[in-house]
Amino acid sequence: MFKANVGTSIRKSAKAAGTEAAGQAAQGLSGIKFAFVYSSCDYATHDLLAGVQDALPGVPVAGNTSFTGVITPSGYVTGPDGFVGIMALADENLIVGTTTVARGSGTAIEDGKKAAWKAMEAAGQTTPPDYFYMAASPAEEELYLKGITSVIGRVPMFGGSAADNTIAGNWQLYSDKGVCPDGVVLAFFYTKKGIANVYTGAYRETGDMGIITKINGLRTLAEIDGEPALQKYAGWRGMDVNELKGGSLLAKSVVSPLGVKDRLGDLTAIRHPMNGNEDLSIAGGNNLAVGIAVIRVEATVDELIDSAGQTAEQLKEKLPGAGAYHFVHCGGRRAGIGDRIDEVAGQLIRAADGVPFIAEFTFGEYGYVEDGRNTCGGLMLSFTGFEK
Repeated sequence: MFKANVGTSIRKSAKAAGTEAAGQAAQGLSGIKFAFVYSSCDYATHDLLAGVQDALPGVPVAGNTSFTGVITPSGYVTGPDGFVGIMALADENLIVGTTTVARGSGTAIEDGKKAAWKAMEAAGQTTPPDYFYMAASPAEEELYLKGITSVIGRVPMFGGSAADNTIAGNWQLYSDKGVCPDGVVLAFFYTKKGIANVYTGAYRETGDMGIITKINGLRTLAEIDGEPALQKYAGWRGMDVNELKGGSLLAKSVVSPLGVKDRLGDLTAIRHPMNGNEDLSIAGGNNLAVGIAVIRVEATVDELIDSAGQTAEQLKEKLPGAGAYHFVHCGGRRAGIGDRIDEVAGQLIRAADGVPFIAEFTFGEYGYVEDGRNTCGGLMLSFTGFEK
């Protein structure tokens, strides 16, 4: 039978924190097969994982640093010296294979392929998993995913990109196989039990929409409908483009980012405008392509807060009686919510209704949409439930 439990710590010592949180997560469980680990970038990650392994010897783990804190059934957890949240999973029929692949000298696609083969090998399997978890450094998530998919095909996935507290690149991603600041971590799940995922931005669509007509590289939006992208975006919002040019858009765009649509007109993911460049292009947080439709979407801070509970309720409808929940919540949304984060925690606790869960805050979110396609986005919620 599937069971889960959660532990946290804010001890000053990274190793002591890892041991304490893992010890709490292990309580009441036997035959633990895997643990999610989310921690502060202030901790020495190797020390933290050594502490986790002291309490969970031989148990595969995977995770990354989380923006400012985590949420568990005990509430929003953070501390002046650091924090860690751990959710352990136990099921006699569960097999999990993990790997860490640091960014190599080749392409991210090649690293994704390498990671997929290593995760299968770690699980002692030669076939694709039933579902998988991915953590990656911000920048090349879609390319890692492309490499993984080329090996295992279309398999449901969830996860998020490592984060720090200041967007300074001080993030880490890790598994029991290693730690790195730049690369990809995988956990392949082989099980008779299923999962459900709700992947949403929970924003309202506006009437402001256009077609991408030029990009620079993979993530810089140069033109929409043949017009400089920043100028177009400023016009949609009724703002002076000079107020946006040459500066960060992160805070300004949390309540009004851009969404991308598929060929049927369905909103598939959010693209977070990060910087307004001097040439009137927009640097974004995820890959783009010419010919894709983009639409301005919006939400109030109240709506951002409420969307957490609403999305958790949607997940409960998709998977009644789940044994555990894994919530990936965008760090940008969390920043926009500010000191009202306890309201989000309260909503998740009420929605979970006693079911163990952990929520991390990321700089990129991954999930699968209704037609089964895996995708990556920003300012998203990727909420996953595990069948009991």
